[in-house]
Amino acid sequence: MKYHGAARRRLRQLGRFGSALGRRTAWGGHIVPTFWWDGHPNFGDDLTPWLLPRYGLVPQYREPRAAGLVGVGSLLEFLPPEFSGAIWGSGLMRDGRRPLPSASVLAVRGPLTAERIGVQAEPAYGDPGLLVARHQARPVGDDRIAVVPHGHHRPHEGLAALVRAAGDGARVVNVHQRAGGAVREIAAARAVITTSLHGLITADSYGIPAVWTTLDPPLDGGDFKFRDYEAAVTPGQSRYREFDASQPLEEMAESGWVADQATVARLNDGLEAAIARVAGLPLGQRRFPSGIVSALRG
Repeated sequence: MKYHGAARRRLRQLGRFGSALGRRTAWGGHIVPTFWWDGHPNFGDDLTPWLLPRYGLVPQYREPRAAGLVGVGSLLEFLPPEFSGAIWGSGLMRDGRRPLPSASVLAVRGPLTAERIGVQAEPAYGDPGLLVARHQARPVGDDRIAVVPHGHHRPHEGLAALVRAAGDGARVVNVHQRAGGAVREIAAARAVITTSLHGLITADSYGIPAVWTTLDPPLDGGDFKFRDYEAAVTPGQSRYREFDASQPLEEMAESGWVADQATVARLNDGLEAAIARVAGLPLGQRRFPSGIVSALRG
């Protein structure tokens, strides 16, 4: 069965309901029709179903037109112009106007997205991935550099050669895994070098020095999502470093720095206040766990 096939998607949904049964914060909460990218395994995309049960919301995957909530990721281009659900920390992939006049904009990734979608009143800013450190303790460190390539960049030979040259001083984090595992691997590092936005976000959540770079092939949308995110977290400053195949990873890591943790805490407070508003929105929610059967039938 294909990963994105209906049968596999249904099995994943059953697994999410089963996992939420073991989480006290989910009981008595709402089952929310939610959209996130579910086309292949990826820890950044998995953060939406990972985080929501911790806030009393149990997501049930829905395509954009049927969703009442959109969370982590560059997802707003997927939404129809008439989308009337809630947006929580989502962003645009590309730098271009995409008005969503009927949406309830609780939070967006950054001010560039807010301007492009035509938000009138300033929402909360920040990617919800910043919240991971509030829910998963940092593991014992391994004193290595975590290299977090975007899935498109895992075969990049220049980066792979630098990792090999670093020996035991660096390790590669596979982004094509569930959120919890990838977060633990990144959180154990002493520094992070990444071409994946959520590698940077996870580092910022735990206060780990980080840099980000770009490789071939270019990501869809270029660096817009990084600039949008940093406009909220490190306004006026960037951790971007041009990739140099002759520069050792250790030197590149030494140029990184920690995002201001007071700013991260303030953004996290805003994201948590924003998600608390979802329960009061008319999103057709059912109670958990009593509504599981009717949700699956629907």
